[in-house]
Amino acid sequence: MTTQQIATRFNELAQAGMFDEILHELFSSDAKSIEPANAPFPSVQGLDNIIAKGKQFHDMIEEMHGSYTNPAIVAGSFFACTMGMDVSLKGMGRHKFDEVAVYEVKDGKIISEQFFF
Repeated sequence: MTTQQIATRFNELAQAGMFDEILHELFSSDAKSIEPANAPFPSVQGLDNIIAKGKQFHDMIEEMHGSYTNPAIVAGSFFACTMGMDVSLKGMGRHKFDEVAVYEVKDGKIISEQFFF
């Protein structure tokens, strides 16, 4: 798949709330996930670690009030999109998150994701 095809498929799955499918279908097994310095979760490498990090975050969610993912902008082997969510976290109250996510594609798979918020 080309970067554009992956970005399009990513958006299709994100719009349907199918984030597990994004990981299993589009990510390389040795992909890395890079978080900003102020993030509550560390950067990790490997699909199993990315899945575990996502599960840890979702386990913190008490109630989902809404979310969005905007269509990607593609440039070479990268694509970027804005995303966000409005959630109530267990013991922490309601929070709104907005971020820019940048993905790198190589050999038809996402090899890295990096978040800016």
